[in-house]
Parts: sequence; structure tokens; C-alpha cells
Amino acid sequence: MADYLVIVESPAKAKTIGKYLGSRYLVKASMGHVRDLPKSQLGVDVEREFEPKYITIRGKGDVLKQLRESSRKVKAVYLAADPDREGEAIAWHLAKSLELDPERPCRVVFNEITKEAVKDAFKHPRAVNMDLVHAQQARRILDRLVGYRISPLLWKKVKRGLSAGRVQSVAVRLVVDREREIRGFIAQEYWSVIAQCQAHGEKFQAAFFGYGKGKVELHSQTEVEQLLALIGDAEFVVGAVKASERKRNPSPPFTTSSLQQEAARRISFRPQKTMSIAQQLYEGVDLPREGSVGLITYMRTDSTRISETALTEARAYIRDVYGTDYVPPKPREYSVKKNAQDAHEAIRPTSVARHPDTLKEVLSRDQWKLYRLIYERFIASQMASAVLDTMTVDIVAGSAVFRATGSKIKFPGFMKLYIESTDEKQDEEGYLPALQTGQTLQPRPPLKPEQHFTQPPPRYSEARLIRAMEELGIGRPSTYAPTIDTIQKRGYVLLEEKRFVPTELGEIIVDLMKEFFPTIVDVDFTARLEQQLDDVEDGSSNYIHMLGDFYRNLEGYLTVAEKSMEHIQLEEEYADEHCEKCGRQMVYKHGRFGKFLACPGFPECRNAKPILKEIGVNCPRCGKPLVERRGKKRRQFFGCTGYPDCNYVLWDAPAGFNCKVCGEPMVKKRQSKTGQEVVACSNPQCKHQEIAQDAR
Repeated sequence: MADYLVIVESPAKAKTIGKYLGSRYLVKASMGHVRDLPKSQLGVDVEREFEPKYITIRGKGDVLKQLRESSRKVKAVYLAADPDREGEAIAWHLAKSLELDPERPCRVVFNEITKEAVKDAFKHPRAVNMDLVHAQQARRILDRLVGYRISPLLWKKVKRGLSAGRVQSVAVRLVVDREREIRGFIAQEYWSVIAQCQAHGEKFQAAFFGYGKGKVELHSQTEVEQLLALIGDAEFVVGAVKASERKRNPSPPFTTSSLQQEAARRISFRPQKTMSIAQQLYEGVDLPREGSVGLITYMRTDSTRISETALTEARAYIRDVYGTDYVPPKPREYSVKKNAQDAHEAIRPTSVARHPDTLKEVLSRDQWKLYRLIYERFIASQMASAVLDTMTVDIVAGSAVFRATGSKIKFPGFMKLYIESTDEKQDEEGYLPALQTGQTLQPRPPLKPEQHFTQPPPRYSEARLIRAMEELGIGRPSTYAPTIDTIQKRGYVLLEEKRFVPTELGEIIVDLMKEFFPTIVDVDFTARLEQQLDDVEDGSSNYIHMLGDFYRNLEGYLTVAEKSMEHIQLEEEYADEHCEKCGRQMVYKHGRFGKFLACPGFPECRNAKPILKEIGVNCPRCGKPLVERRGKKRRQFFGCTGYPDCNYVLWDAPAGFNCKVCGEPMVKKRQSKTGQEVVACSNPQCKHQEIAQDAR
């Protein structure tokens, strides 16, 4: 019989930890939280210092009963929930439910689920950290006050089923404000003039820079014509040649935010999917001859700190695999961002010895993709800087100056393994041929004028929105993915072509919140609240006082809103087709996964169907249009409208033209190694592909 009971959140974690601790320890899972505020009422006594009224979560009664029975049969109970505010709160609730003393050394925490880390943690149990519990409790009460006090008002004034959230409302505002910025954007004309140069048989480009040393922008065709007239028949002569060496440093190891961003860009994972798979890798995966093993450190963190042991292991690996030139003189340390919680390390593999290639047959496809991303980012973060030879050349034609820049890799350093991808399209620089001051370019370069217009700021992708929330101090690592999921579920934003677009409902809600609850959707106010929660966690602030200030502010706004907010009638948007079941004209509705068609006769008629979006590409089998569809797990694909007679399917977005080699549709893909977008043939037997910017 076991001497000790250990309680964790999940069966996977229980299995991994149980293997390390041995037969004297009985490891059971609480399946997450066991107590919470009731859904049917506010559940917070605002008159008694915001005392929460916790109840057992429905379905957790049997779990608690089993845990109580097990706790009576052992010498001691250890609470080993995750090492963050939420985990601390779970431990405290378990202590209360099982009648344990939270001030006794019953709490065990570890940043990674490895044999060494787990065993060491059990040598140093501690009391439940009530500052952490109070910080989680304060966040939960703040969110409950906003949700349960403002949402009923929105039901009454606008539409049932709406909700307001302390963090989600600000996230929606970011999307709405960006959309309005785009609508109000006025494009400005500008021109470029490119000289198509050649020297020593090598071609390169130089762009018009200015006159003399000053940079000049061209804003009209008239200015371009004046430039061309000024150049006339002048020779193009090489002026100043500046060669230099530039270092490029690696990106730091992943935080929660940067992992979600890079996973979205490089392997097309949604934030929720990234966190779900990271949780699996953290809690443990069955490996041959090892059993269940945690493969990465804790995945909710905003720290870039790495343990000394991990640094030593990484540097030894780099030396063995890449050579001493790839090991920097001393371990790299990365600066911690303002307001970052430094309790945990960055996200890294628990052992450098477990190379992704050795786990490819063991992990699921998605687990392997994410693990490889984490592994390579971590190793690269401790590699030597890349060294680039760069050259800037001024080419003079009369009084006009054209400038060419180029670079080539002198020493790849970390770039040999990993390069961070970006949301922005980047122009690649080639290396320039050897040029000498005074050299005349022959033949004379032809000039290529092009008209351009400035572009509005881009809509938020999921990665961009997470980055904006992090930079503005809105939310914390554990809240980014749930917030993005919630604002889509509520129908406030849609994800179109991987970019967020606000719905009419989202814009109405933001306008109402800005008018009647300005602090709730104020970015600075929300960021200050996050800082106050951090102060509660540090023990330097009283959470009761913070809640009191917030509640008084909220109640003042509610009093005004109840009297002054007008009723808003949302207009239905009708489609050009009728319900095939009852004949009513179908209307557009917004759901979690975008627009769909529904019968307005609900609930009598429940007919609903997806909107089939043609993509301008025909099926190579039958010639009928391909349309955008979604599968059972909401994965996007492109299918033939001739289904079920024709079942042709593409899983990648068509590029809009066919392969030069075999005639099958070309599709857009992103290389997992570099994040570069390519256009590849959809025919698996044909290997033809092109760089995206070179494709038609």
C-alpha cells in the first residue's frame, strides 16, 4: 500500500510522475479545477470583502470522493498542480476540499517532468503560496464582475447571448480600431526607378536614391520624367563602395507568446492547438524503453531564462555536432521584457539528447512538428552569431545617385539550424559583384520606373494579435489563446484569409463599451490591472483594495448605462437564396468559424448550411469550380462542387495557376525549415516548385 498521495491535474501527468516516484506514492488526477464560482449567479459577496462562494464543479463530486478516500489511507498528501497561479489555486482548492492544512509543506512544483526534477521537488515541499492564490482569485473575481454585471445589460439592450470580458473586450477593440484605421487610410502615390545593372557578367539592381548625398522620394510621374530627362544619356559610373561585416544574433528561446506566434507562422497551428500539443509534450509521451517522459519544460511562461544545466548541455551538443566555431565564448543571456514573470524557464526540450529525428516514429505528426520547432529554436539560441559580408554601392548617373545593397553569408552560425520567420514579406538581398570606384557600367543599365501606393496597416493575424496583446500588457501567457478563441465564439470577429475582421456585432459592442464603460476597453487601464495582479502575486499589494477600487468604478458606469444606453436592433442580412425546407429567404449568421447561411424561421426550421466560396480555380478532373470547405475538425480544404460524383480535394490553398511540368494546380506552401512561402505542384509525383514571389 502506498504511503503518500500525489494529486496532479491530468492522467497523462499522473502516469509520468508515478513512474518516477515508485510504489510508495499513489498518483491521482483531479482533472483540473474541482471548485469554481457558480454559473447561475455572481457568486461574489461584494459586501463582505468580495468573498467568493465556491461550489464543487458539476461532475467532480466522484473525483473528490475518490481523492478523499485515498487521502485517508496515506501518511501525507502532496499537491503537484502546475507551477503557476492557476496551479496554485487548484492546489488550494484541493487542500480545502480534502481538509488539508495549506500552511503545511504539501505543495510540490517542478518546471519540467523529468526524473531528476520531480525527485528533487519532493525533497523540498512547501506551503501553498497564498499570494499566488490571491492573484488568481482576484483575476477570477475581476472577470466575473465584468462578465456578470455588464453582460445582462447587453442582453437587454442589444441581443441575448452576448458577453463582455475584461480582456476579450480590449482584444476586440484592437481588431475594430485596426479595421477603422484601414477604412480611413488614404493611399499616397510614390514611384521607384530601378536600374537593371550588369558587371563582370553578373546582374544586379540599383534603386534611385537621390541627388548628391540627400535621399529624395518620387511622388509623381512628373517627377520621374524630370529624373529621366536629367539623366539623359549620362554614363552610369560606380561611386562610393562600402564593404562591411555585420553580425546577426539568434532569437531567444521560446516564451508562450513567441511559441504561439512562430507556430502560427511556420507550421500553421492555431494558438489553442499549439497550447494543447505543448501540454501533451510537457505532461509526458510514451517512449520506447523509457516509458512516459516529459519532453519540454512548462509551456506557460514569459521568461527567456535557461538553467545552467540546460545551457551546459546545449553548448556541449553544439560543439559535438557543429564544431567549436559554432559555440559562443560564453552562454547567451537574453533580456527579460518589462512585466515578465521570471518564475519559470523559457520553453525548451528537457533533454538535448532527445533529438527530434529520433522521435519521429513515436510522436504524432503535430507533436513532432512542435517539438522540432522548440528543439531547434533552443539550440539555435545558444549558437554563435552569423556573420554577413555586406556591400553598399552608389552608382552615379549625371547628378542622380542609384544605390545597390547586397550581402552574403560569411559564417552561418545559428542560421545553419534555424531562422525565425516573420509576418512581413522580406526582400532577399543577393551579393553584389566586385565593383570599383570610377568603374563605368557597360552596357548602360535600362531604367524601370514603377508606380506604387502606400498600403494601410495589415489586419491582425492570430500571431500579430498575440504579439500586440503581449506588447501592450493585455493578459498573460495563459490567457492569449483562450481570449482569441472566445472573441471568435461570441461572433465579434471573423478569421478571413488568416486575418481578423470585426463583425457588425463586434463593432457595436466596442462602441457601446467605449461610450459607457471606457476604462474596461482602455488598453492602459487593462495593462495597469495586470500589473496590479502581478503586485498581488509578489505580496506587495492587497487584492481586496484593488477589487474595491475597480468595483466602485464599474458600478458608477453601470448606473449611467442602465439609464442612458438605448436599445439597438440588429438588422438581418438576407442572402439571395431561399430555404429549401420552408421557403423563407435565408439570412447570414456569424458563428465561431465564420459566416454561414441559416433559416430565419428558427426554431421551427433549423436549416443551416455553409457558404461555399469559389476560389477561381477549376477542378482538373471534371472542370467544375473548386470551393473552400471545412472538415469535421474545422480544417480548411478545397473541394470540387461536383461532389459526390467528383471527390477531388486540395489540402493547400491553390495559387491560381497550373504546374508548368504536369498541368496540375499549383498550391501555396510554407517551408517548415525557413518559413519561406513557396508555390508547389499539388501532384505528389511531381516535385516542381517555385519561390512564392517569383511565381505568377
